[in-house]
Amino acid sequence: MANNFGDISLGNAAKAMTEALQHAAPILVLSKLAKSLWIGFNETKVARFRRIIPLPLKTTAMTEGVTSPGTDFRYENVEVSLIQLGDYMPTTDVLLDLHDQPVGKDMWTAASEQAAQSIEQWIWTTITAGMSVHYANSVAGRSSVVGFLNKSNQQIITRTLARNKAKKLRKMLAGSPDHNTSPIEAAYICVTHTDMAPSIRAMEGFTPVAEYGQRQPICDEELGSVDDVRYIVTPWAMPVANAGGAKGSGATECISTGGTAADVYPAMYFGEDSFGALSIKAGKQGGKMVPSAGSITPQVVNPKASASDPLGQRGSIGWKCYFQAKILNESWIIRGEFAAPKNP
Repeated sequence: MANNFGDISLGNAAKAMTEALQHAAPILVLSKLAKSLWIGFNETKVARFRRIIPLPLKTTAMTEGVTSPGTDFRYENVEVSLIQLGDYMPTTDVLLDLHDQPVGKDMWTAASEQAAQSIEQWIWTTITAGMSVHYANSVAGRSSVVGFLNKSNQQIITRTLARNKAKKLRKMLAGSPDHNTSPIEAAYICVTHTDMAPSIRAMEGFTPVAEYGQRQPICDEELGSVDDVRYIVTPWAMPVANAGGAKGSGATECISTGGTAADVYPAMYFGEDSFGALSIKAGKQGGKMVPSAGSITPQVVNPKASASDPLGQRGSIGWKCYFQAKILNESWIIRGEFAAPKNP
C-alpha cells in the first residue's frame, strides 16, 4: 500500500516523527509560547486563528421591569495560507551499506534539528515584522540605536502592554508529543538573543532561574525574571547586523559585526494569544492520536533500480511539513530594539 513517507512503513514513519519531536523540543521555544492551532491532513490550506471579540462595557443602569438589549457573542477569524517547508540529503548505496556509523539514523537526527530551526526562524521572522516597536532609550529609529536594555526600557514596554490590555501568558504547549498545554505562572514573556544576557542580568531586581524556588522555569532557555517579565534567550533570535548607531568605545561599546555600527537586537515582549503558529504535534481526531499537517514528516527514498538510476545507487533522506505563523494582535506584542554590550 502506498504511503506519504517514501520507502518506509507507516510504523517506522510514526516512530521517526516521534523522534523528530524529541530532537526538536530543545530548539523550539517560540512555537511553545504561540497560540497553537492544530490542523489535520486533508482539512484546509487556510489556517484560521479564532479570537473572541471583547464585549463592550455596560455603564448604564437597567430600568426596572424593562428587558435591556443583549449583546451578541462573536468570534473574529484571522486567516493565513499555509506554506510548505522541507529539505533532503542525498545518500548512496555505498554510504548506507558500508559506512561504519549509523548514517541513516544520524541523518534523520540532523534533519529533525534542521526542521525545528527552520520553524523557529520562520516564527521569529514573522513576529519581528510587527508594527509595535520601542527603540532603546526612545531614540527616533533603528539607525540611532546604541542603548542597552535596562529596567527603564522594560517598564515603558510593559506599561504599554498593560494599557493595551494584553493578558499575561498563563499556559504554553506541553513538552509531550500530543497537542496539550501546561499552566505557567502569569507573566509577560520576552524572547531575545543570548548576547543580551549580560544586560538582562544587570537589571535591578533580576532573579535567575536558579533562585526561583517553587516557581518552575518555562523552558531550559529561560534566563530569569525582572518584575513581571520572564526572559528567554536563544541563539535563533538573530540580530540585525550593523543597523544601529556608532558602536562607541569602552564601557558603552556595542557588539558590531562590521566594526563601525552597532548590531541591533530585537527583544520580543508579548502577552497571551499575541501571535499564533501551526502545531507540529499530534492531536486527537476520531478518538485516536493522529499527526497534524504541521508534523515533521520523514521522506525516505532508498537506493533502488529505476530508469534514471539503473543500478540503484542513489537515494535521499529528508523531511517536510506544512507551517505558518501570524501576529494575531499587534498591540499585545512589542519589539524592543537594543544594542548589546561588547564588554559585559
